[in-house]
Amino acid sequence: MLNHRVAIIPARGGSKRIPRKNIKAFGGRPMIAWSIQAALASGCFDRVIVSTDDNAIAEVARQWGAEVPFLRPKELADDHTGTIPVIAQAIDWLREHDQAPQTVCCLYATAPFVQPEDLRRGLAILEEQAVDYAFSVTSYAFPIQRAIRITPEGRVAMFQPEHVTTRSQDLEDAFHDAGQFYWGRAEAWCEGRPIFSAQAAPVMLPRHRVQDIDTPEDWQRAEWLFRSWQAETAAS
Repeated sequence: MLNHRVAIIPARGGSKRIPRKNIKAFGGRPMIAWSIQAALASGCFDRVIVSTDDNAIAEVARQWGAEVPFLRPKELADDHTGTIPVIAQAIDWLREHDQAPQTVCCLYATAPFVQPEDLRRGLAILEEQAVDYAFSVTSYAFPIQRAIRITPEGRVAMFQPEHVTTRSQDLEDAFHDAGQFYWGRAEAWCEGRPIFSAQAAPVMLPRHRVQDIDTPEDWQRAEWLFRSWQAETAAS
């Protein structure tokens, strides 16, 4: 195959703030199922693989159509392991089994808002712009130049006091990682090239389809957004 494309969904079993969050029910199905189904529906991938150290997650992933051809090594399943080493390990495993991918998308397991068309847009951007990575981003709702911090004395101070009187419309727009997916070239993942760099391109998403899910409060807000989004989609 000229360009073997693989989705790799990292899903370790040791979530502490939201126990079992990767397979916890969300919107009527296990959380990870939304990512698996979006990947399959996108038509982008030759294989959709879940990288996990947990047998229960592996079983749920298979039930929803993903492959789990290996269990992730324990040394890559702790709280301090970053995304790049996990994806690189999966690529190395595939290479050792004569199935070397050229293009790899890391798709997070807790991304219930991800859409097949977003994945397709990301692939097109990666290929058209000849960058190392293309990943989901969204805009900040509030100008970051006007952010404040709480001092040790319990008072407030601006991070950038020079902008205290600058009009919001005169400030540069700022964006952040949407935490959904990261298309990348296999060599970029395996060489540990940084994702946040001049060799990465943005895949823009609307703010109403972006929610980081790390705490119970995040989970609740994601459920509110999800129900609202589904109701709007059904009505249109």
